[in-house]
Parts: sequence; C-alpha cells; structure tokens
Amino acid sequence: MNEAPLIETFQYRLLACDGGARLGEIFTPRGKIRTPAFMPVGTAATVKAMYPEQVRELGADVVLGNTYHLMLRPGAERVASLGGLHRFMNWPYPILTDSGGFQVMSLAKLRKLDENGVTFQSHIDGSKHVLTPELSMEIQRLLGSDIQMQFDECVKLPCSTEEAERAMRLSLRWAERSRNAFGTQPGHACFGIVQGGAEPTLRIESAKALADMDFHGMAVGGLAVGEPQAIMLAMIETVMPHLPEDKPHYLMGVGSPDDLIESVARGIDMFDCVMPTRAGRHGLAYTRFGKINLRNARHADDPRPLDEKSSCPAARDYSRAYLHHLMRCEEILGMMLLTWVNLAYYQELMAGMRGAIAERNFADFRRRTKEDWGRGGEPLGS
Repeated sequence: MNEAPLIETFQYRLLACDGGARLGEIFTPRGKIRTPAFMPVGTAATVKAMYPEQVRELGADVVLGNTYHLMLRPGAERVASLGGLHRFMNWPYPILTDSGGFQVMSLAKLRKLDENGVTFQSHIDGSKHVLTPELSMEIQRLLGSDIQMQFDECVKLPCSTEEAERAMRLSLRWAERSRNAFGTQPGHACFGIVQGGAEPTLRIESAKALADMDFHGMAVGGLAVGEPQAIMLAMIETVMPHLPEDKPHYLMGVGSPDDLIESVARGIDMFDCVMPTRAGRHGLAYTRFGKINLRNARHADDPRPLDEKSSCPAARDYSRAYLHHLMRCEEILGMMLLTWVNLAYYQELMAGMRGAIAERNFADFRRRTKEDWGRGGEPLGS
C-alpha cells in the first residue's frame, strides 16, 4: 500500500515516459498520489455505497469532493468547525475538490451568470446562492482540500465557436481571480482548467494563458459533455504540447476504461468520473473481460463469479446468479458489491498502466487489455 513519508509541500515528479504516457508521483502533506491516477468521486463527502477503508484498500490514493454539493449541505463552515473534510469523512489521505462551476451549470434550477460569478437556486430547496471565483476558493479552503480547482464555466458540446470563446475568456479571467484568491496555502495546490470547447485555437490560447499563471497543475475541462470520444482525444492532443511537462495533467469527469487508457496514451495523469459507481448501482460491472450487465436474465442460473482470479472479493466470491438476483430485487447489497467490483477494476487498470509505463511496454498493455474487453464479459478460455 502507498504509505510514503509525509512532506510539507506539494510536488510533482515525472518518473518515466513511454510514448505519450507518463508515470509520475504527486507528493502532498497527506500522502503520495501515484499517477496515472483515478480518483473515486465522493460528491457529498462519501464515495457512494463504499466504506472509506474499502476505497483505500482498493488502491485509491486520492478522492474527489464537490464544492457545490458541500456548500449546500452540510455547509463549508460546518465542515470546517468539525475539523475539515478529511476528518469529517474519515479519509486522512489527499482530497481534490472541484470548483462547483460544472454543477451550477448542470444542476441549479435557475441561474444568472455575469462577470462577477453565478447567482443560482439550489436544486435541493430552491434557496438562492451566489458563487464567485473568490467564494469558490474560500469554500475549498474551509473544506481543507489538498488540491483546489479554479472556478470556471463549462459549456455543453456541441456549441458555437462564439459561445466557446465567450466561456473560455470568462474562465481565464476567473482563473486569475481564483489563483489570487487561493493565495499562499503551504502544502496545498491550485489547478487551472483549460476550456475552449471543440475549437483547437481556443484550447491552445487557454492552455498558454493558464501556463503563464503558474498553477500547480493543469486540468482539461469541458470534455465528456456530449461530444464523441474522437473529439475529446483530439482536444487532448491539441493542448498537450502547451501544458507544462513538470506539472500534473488532469482530465476532468472522464471516463470509461477505454477513455482512460486512450487519454493516458496522450499524456493525461489524473481522472475522476462517477461512471464506475453509478454503473454499479444500476447493475453494470466493469471487468478485465469487458462490461457485464447483471440485470440480464441470462445470468439468472450462472454459478460463475465475475472473475475467479480477481483480488476483489465481490468479483471473486459471489456468483453471477446471486448478483443478478440482488439487482432484480433492488437490494442495497447488490449495489454495494457491484460498486466494489467496478472501483476495484478501475484501480487495477490504473496500476496496470503504471506498471506498463515503467517497463516501457504500454503499447502492448493497451493492445492486450482491449483484446480482453472484446470478449464481452466472458472469462479467458471459456
């Protein structure tokens, strides 16, 4: 397990490259993050259907918390008064908080955006709130997260060039305000977010401007919001030459196992996505053999486990028939077991990529992994 000596500053170290894929380490006062890294999403200070100890045992070095949800309940001041987010959710390891901008745009009932920030109504009770770059950074400081994201505007794709440019330039102005509001927080980091829709020239301009602001890390935002994978990958390829090599590269809100492996091949170091936890709650398992829909009736009499060689007990020790039964009955245990299966597989995939990069055989790992997925959920040799 990853138990590195604690340090007082935030640092990134690039260890090896294999093609575009990068192997690295992020050091924080709360522990080391091995990259490429997948961050389980703990939106409301919990990774849904999982105990924190389980998440750690699977190999997660860092989890994500959400500024928008936590500011609405229980409130950042309350979390701070209770010792900060790490103590509140019993996760003493690194935490990244997003800025809340995406959720304001996607969840708030009514919203009004201007140069200062966003005024919106809570999706929970309709109460009115204002979120600005300065307030977003203050909330993240109160939560005590180790990595804090700039406040930005994320637009859905496809969108017009004019809309992408407007949001990108506003996000750059908000980036400068976010960086100033972050100030000096020893041991903590602030990441900028590249925007620009699907327009290469806008993406490049955003990346260059953010690099000049000297953020601790660089994120690529506004992708996986409705566009095909090919466009997402093209935007990564576009911005990568303009991101500082000596800082982490984070692709926000992504994605499927195939998204992860293709993005790592292009230089991405960090990911987060609700996909593995959400899929688990709806009966879909991710395994090294591909996706398996446990709601399908063909599993009703299948005594086999999902993967008899898995290190995850949920994948190894429970029959497909039992998992099918739990999902058909909407039993909570079924959701817990499949969430466990999925997060275990995601962490195994990241560990496999890290090992392959270290051994300079990432291309072969990528090919073999995709061949196994092509089996459609059937174990090798079946």
